[in-house]
Amino acid sequence: MALIKDGSLAEDSWRTLSDEDAVIGNGPIIISFERWRDGRDALKRHNGPLGIRMKSDQPPALIADDIDRFHLIALEFPTLADGRAFSYARLLRERHGFKGELRAVGDVYKDQLYFMQRCGFSSFELPAGRDPNDALGALKSFSVVYSPAADDATPAYQQRGKPGGK
Repeated sequence: MALIKDGSLAEDSWRTLSDEDAVIGNGPIIISFERWRDGRDALKRHNGPLGIRMKSDQPPALIADDIDRFHLIALEFPTLADGRAFSYARLLRERHGFKGELRAVGDVYKDQLYFMQRCGFSSFELPAGRDPNDALGALKSFSVVYSPAADDATPAYQQRGKPGGK
């Protein structure tokens, strides 16, 4: 799987643990929500960066009280038709103030990357077989935005009449 982070191809320094894997060392790890829920006290003692993977039926409110503990939150897109993670990304950024890496995982399509980025995603884990260079191009699909979003890009209606505005 290829990883795009902050608009470039990147090496993934995170290790995703299954619910049965032992936590060894202090490196960056990603755990499931279930593992966090069931072993929160032990995981709080992990000295390295901690990430959590949330399924599409697990809203951000489930981790709202612990949001500052996570350096990465991975939101799953189980199918092309399930877009709940778009809303969850905006909630994490705007309502819960999450500043860390927000990663799209699962059924991630290049046609959605630009909009995922606008909702607050900063990294994208592409499934095997998807061309990362096509995906990089998709992040620059549009040069003007028409509405406000989590990416803080200035909408076209606010640029009109300003020097350099469209």
